[in-house]
Amino acid sequence: MSENSGGLTCAAVSWGLAALVGAFAGVLVAIFGDWSFMQAVFAAVIVAVGVGLFLMLTLCRSLPEPANKSVSAPKPAAPKAAAPAASATTKPAAKPKAAPKPKAAAKPKAAAKPKAPAKAAALAATTGAGTRPAALSAARASGADDLKMIKGVGPKLEALLNRLGFYHFDQVASWTADEVAWVDQNLEGFKGRVSRDNWVAQAKTLAAGGQMEFSKRVGDGDVY
Repeated sequence: MSENSGGLTCAAVSWGLAALVGAFAGVLVAIFGDWSFMQAVFAAVIVAVGVGLFLMLTLCRSLPEPANKSVSAPKPAAPKAAAPAASATTKPAAKPKAAPKPKAAAKPKAAAKPKAPAKAAALAATTGAGTRPAALSAARASGADDLKMIKGVGPKLEALLNRLGFYHFDQVASWTADEVAWVDQNLEGFKGRVSRDNWVAQAKTLAAGGQMEFSKRVGDGDVY
């Protein structure tokens, strides 16, 4: 735009605004900056020139007029020639179907193989070296002993021993060498623990009512 509503040119308006901004800036630096009059006038001129140039470049720059391009009307498409009608052709006579072949006699199904006997889920059915010790189906009426008092028997091993049918100190204390070998082989994840920690000797002391340093710590709650 080159003319505003008041009839003033864009340049005049821009420089007028720039002069006002420069004067305002000069007053500010004179009051708050403790500048001299000449310094304030010089600062006002610098600000006015800068603002005026900025407004001239941004607001008063003439924009190029859009070129009038003549849009040519699209040429009408030439009508397509009608496709020639397909000539009717006579279909050949269908061939007679061949007689169905006789189906082969179905083969007799082989007799189903007998299923292998189901494996016992309980650990009591495990086998291995040695002799399986006598086991109980449940703890005696007096209640199961705290097998964790045997050094080397933690909560998981105690649960495993209970599943194998061992609940009391006197059961472990009575194991023979062959029975120790069997238990060592059937402690899943803990094989060899019976011999390594000498459970039988510990169980004999506990079954007789004695105590050991480790069992005292378990009884005081310092271990588990």
